[in-house]
Amino acid sequence: MPIELTVQQDDVDRLIAGIHWNPHSILGPHPITIDSRPHLAIRAWLPDVKNVEVVVDSILWRMTRIREEGLYEALLPDMPQAPSYQLRITQLDGTTTEMHDPYAVPPLLTDFDLHLFCEGTLYRAYESFGAHNRTVGGIRGVHFVVWAPNAARVSVVGDFNGWDGLRHPMTNRGSAGVWELFLPDLPEGTLYKYEIRSRDHNALLLKADPYAFAGELRPRTASVVHDVSAYVWHDETWMGTRSKWDPLTAPLSIYEVHVGSWMRVPEESNRWLTYRELADKLIPYAKDLGYTHLELMPVTEHPFDGSWGYQATGYFAATSRYGAPQDFMAFVDKAHQAGLGIIMDWAPAHFPDDPHGLALFDGTHLYDHADPRLGYHPDWHSRIFNYDRVEVRTFLMNSALFWLDKYHIDGLRVDAVASMLYLDYGRKPGEWIPNEFGGKENLAAVSLLKELNILIHKEFPGAITIAEESTSWPGVSRPTYTGGLGFTFKWNMGWMHDMLRFFQYDPIYRRFHQNQITFGLLYAFSENFILALSHDEVVYGKRTLLDKMPGDVWQRFANLRLLFGYMYTHPGKKMLFMGGEFGQWREWNHDTSLDWHLCEDEPHRGLQRLIRDLNRIYQEEPALHEVDFDWSGFQWIDFSDTDNSVIAYLRKARNMSAAIVCVCNFTPVPRYGYRIGVPAFGWYQELTNTDGIAYGGSNIGNGGGVHAAETPSHGFPYSLTLTLPPLSILMLKRQA
Repeated sequence: MPIELTVQQDDVDRLIAGIHWNPHSILGPHPITIDSRPHLAIRAWLPDVKNVEVVVDSILWRMTRIREEGLYEALLPDMPQAPSYQLRITQLDGTTTEMHDPYAVPPLLTDFDLHLFCEGTLYRAYESFGAHNRTVGGIRGVHFVVWAPNAARVSVVGDFNGWDGLRHPMTNRGSAGVWELFLPDLPEGTLYKYEIRSRDHNALLLKADPYAFAGELRPRTASVVHDVSAYVWHDETWMGTRSKWDPLTAPLSIYEVHVGSWMRVPEESNRWLTYRELADKLIPYAKDLGYTHLELMPVTEHPFDGSWGYQATGYFAATSRYGAPQDFMAFVDKAHQAGLGIIMDWAPAHFPDDPHGLALFDGTHLYDHADPRLGYHPDWHSRIFNYDRVEVRTFLMNSALFWLDKYHIDGLRVDAVASMLYLDYGRKPGEWIPNEFGGKENLAAVSLLKELNILIHKEFPGAITIAEESTSWPGVSRPTYTGGLGFTFKWNMGWMHDMLRFFQYDPIYRRFHQNQITFGLLYAFSENFILALSHDEVVYGKRTLLDKMPGDVWQRFANLRLLFGYMYTHPGKKMLFMGGEFGQWREWNHDTSLDWHLCEDEPHRGLQRLIRDLNRIYQEEPALHEVDFDWSGFQWIDFSDTDNSVIAYLRKARNMSAAIVCVCNFTPVPRYGYRIGVPAFGWYQELTNTDGIAYGGSNIGNGGGVHAAETPSHGFPYSLTLTLPPLSILMLKRQA
């Protein structure tokens, strides 16, 4: 006798075919009426099992297989509302298990959540999208939410269902293109992905969760259910102080680190340090050297080590290479307790085309543009985000806010901003599409960056944003209400290029290139600049900072000490890539540790001492950090002595009397009896001499200081007669 269906045949056929957009409309409990009596129809989709029973208050109701493919139904009479129940499943081998029914829990996202998501104002989407541990009706499980508007079907798959996409199809929430499902009883650490059936080509795609909080260690690519709210923080003092911090007037000295190659364990197959091991080693090291912040090259999950993390697949997941999410939180926490801020590199400019990632996520160019003139990055062979699309903007903004919120990150360095701003970046004529006004500016990217900076500075007072922007785009670090992009800081790429070019000249020729030293002051206050000597300058045949310097070994170290001294006295905040502080000879290699054995020898140790002293003086002296972004903090004494390759200048605090006199000698020839003008009479103490014997220098100097004479010079009423050591900088301060 045929079984009379209580559900439409078409719905059943589409469920079995794996193309039903709303399995909740069929599965789970459904009130129905039979012969004028209320019944409850409970349906379950369980292929490849022997039989199924419904357990209600210890009473068993046998389920009838209404389709051979695995659709079961039980009709409970006189039961108008759904009780709490479980499914008792007898497997083909005779074993029995009990489970809660995933489809007994209706969709959890509210219509208001969906409205905000479609509007682009769901700024805490990471609290609902992805995989979240929830307790619903006393039942613990995991709530999955994913955006895939062009999919015919989306399922959650994992070890718990044999990676079978027909087992747990998700429910589509309509025009928002959002799919969701609550799976009871899944534990923390469950591996999962989304199986997506594309609408256009009926292809099956296996994708990691874009909003996942954790992922497997490469080369495995599954997402991992993880609760990032469980960590107990101990950095209340730091966070409270940060909210009152003014980054523009405070000292900011950044140590840039690639976590996987700062230090390794050669005795254990050259393995990485874990986040917690780094907390024990890196944080005390950076603190001892006097840095205020660590900047981490991307720690977001990424499949290829050689990308250094800049081609991410997990925009909400700390890479599993070095430990679990809580381990990274512990690292940040310990840094804060030690008085160190954490800045994280963040890469919204492009993403890789790995099959488990964002590329062709639902079978279409969902996160990027289909047209390669807009969606393909020729320099990095990667995909470019579609900044016009509301849901993509929400994804990127949520990623940035997530790290500041859940991980207490103190700032983001946004990578490759120039490639976001310009439609013709890295392209030849005819390979790009102008904007609606015929220009080359990417207007959608501009508006995204503005909106993001407004949100960050509003929601996280004291947090900073830094742009790696290499062009002359105006107002990158100016407020959005004045037409700027709203970043706190911008890397000073021009200063970096000029300095490295100048210092590579043999000193005998520097007299002809002194303008490269002084040119940066023409635009030094057009942005809030960070003077960055980054990882990009010590790879791919560019040689390390020390190896770039000319001359014999002594002169190379002396030149590098002079470069560092000039950087610390030049207007702008400071950043140095790891290894530069002790004079790494070998180019940076992301697969190996820094050459720490060099620190056992002079003059490498001397260079470290200099960095420690420069950081100390930089923080102690307001003149060196308080007025970095206005002419009132800088005054030339003399920049015209090209014959001797000498420059002299003043750095000033808001209290103009607290000035530092800086004199640079860019040749290996000592200058005796060298006169410079100064604004006040008195004794000028030698705060720093980079030629000091403790730093590996020749110890030529001024015996600790010198008196000003009532002899006018350089337009000042007084002057100092100095001995200028070779390849060095002097810092002097008048003592009251």
